[in-house]
Amino acid sequence: MTVVRTCAGLLATAGLICAVATCGAETSATSAREEVTWEEPAAYSYTLTSSEGERSLIGRFRVTVRDGKVTEAVGLDDSARRFLARTPKQVPTLGALLGELEQARSDDADIAEAEYAADGHPERIFLDRDENAVDDEARYVVESYEPA
Repeated sequence: MTVVRTCAGLLATAGLICAVATCGAETSATSAREEVTWEEPAAYSYTLTSSEGERSLIGRFRVTVRDGKVTEAVGLDDSARRFLARTPKQVPTLGALLGELEQARSDDADIAEAEYAADGHPERIFLDRDENAVDDEARYVVESYEPA
């Protein structure tokens, strides 16, 4: 019996140590995300692939931004062209995508992750506000980013 209690005590202690270590790792990962800074230029272009979830912004787009606003968006596939035919002014800037990421984090989304290029602009953003909900995800892939 004594051996069982000792093993149980060791397991409980090991579990506590793992929990504390995990908690510390989680904090530093959050800090690393917050340290990424990028100042959105007034003019740039990029290709956006927006996928996942039941949303209207689905497809591949070539986007031009001037003075902080989308001035041109071209649908590169059928889904994007349909979206632009219905709502041509709803394609986001990179700043708007980062705003959506920050809002998801503020709302305690289950997943709100981003990957950044060396210069700090976002390359991938994945959002899942509720892991138990179906089709509430959003995935954004940014390619061919070119500051003007």
